[in-house]
Amino acid sequence: MAGARSGALRLATRGSPLALRQTELVTALLQAAHPGLDVSPVVVSTKGDQEASAPLDQIGGQGVFVAEVERAVADGRADAAVHSAKDMPSVLSDAYVLGAVPPRADARDALVGGRLTALPAGALIATGSARRRAQLANLRPDLVFRDLRGNMARRVATAGRDGVTAVVVAVAAMERLGWLDQVSDVLDPMDVLPQAGQGVVAVECRADDAPTRALLAAIDDDATHRALRAERAVLAALGGSCTVPVGAYAVPFGLAAPGSGAAPPLRVSGLVASADGHTVIRLERQGDDPEAVGAAVAWALLENGGAAIEGFDGVGAAAGPERGPGR
Repeated sequence: MAGARSGALRLATRGSPLALRQTELVTALLQAAHPGLDVSPVVVSTKGDQEASAPLDQIGGQGVFVAEVERAVADGRADAAVHSAKDMPSVLSDAYVLGAVPPRADARDALVGGRLTALPAGALIATGSARRRAQLANLRPDLVFRDLRGNMARRVATAGRDGVTAVVVAVAAMERLGWLDQVSDVLDPMDVLPQAGQGVVAVECRADDAPTRALLAAIDDDATHRALRAERAVLAALGGSCTVPVGAYAVPFGLAAPGSGAAPPLRVSGLVASADGHTVIRLERQGDDPEAVGAAVAWALLENGGAAIEGFDGVGAAAGPERGPGR
């Protein structure tokens, strides 16, 4: 793009405080890697922000926060787009690439308003995430849930009001906003598996924009990028969206062969669940290839009972076990 070639870079972003903070973090990384680079935000209002009270499945589901921001890159208003990776569809159009995935923040979920084990029987929990609701219901069948959307300030303020005992948030979001002191309980990933891409910021650009890709490559963290590829491969093979209880979390483990120059293998955990949390299927696989191991997790989930859960019957059959999103 012209901006990248002229020593300037325009980053499309949502206008929420969290999105702007993430764009500031990306800007700082870019300017540290490229002294003198002029980086400016291009704020885009998305349908998800405009209709903040509507359930996501009614206004477009996963990707509702991405499409308009991506369009700013497509029509030349911006050179790249900054997204929360968990908001992105599991497969990109061939016209785009993830040019940079900076180091991951804390991927865990948390509660504001009380500790999970200390919540009173029948406590009302507010969350807009089917994944969080299903896993918490499985851990505490007595809990009652209310849908909640909106920016982080609105969600955090809901705890303790109108009968709501606690709200569920992402630790990474609270950390980036400087609100960690309001977190009451950080949930172990062994109890509540994170959403694919949680805690990850993804910077997307046009596949044919070599100058922008070169600038972004300098802030790409290979370990985080590989983990994200594996997690997105789980979603791609399952056909999951934010309305279906699906989780995926990848971490490096062990060591690569000495002198091989290869990255360490990945341990990828995946989860599918019924909406009410009565059924939760969780397993993991290990491997060197992010897409292959992510797809293997998805197919194992389907074969071990996931295909019988409403919303998953037949999903993934067309994808095949090797299909997954590109880097």
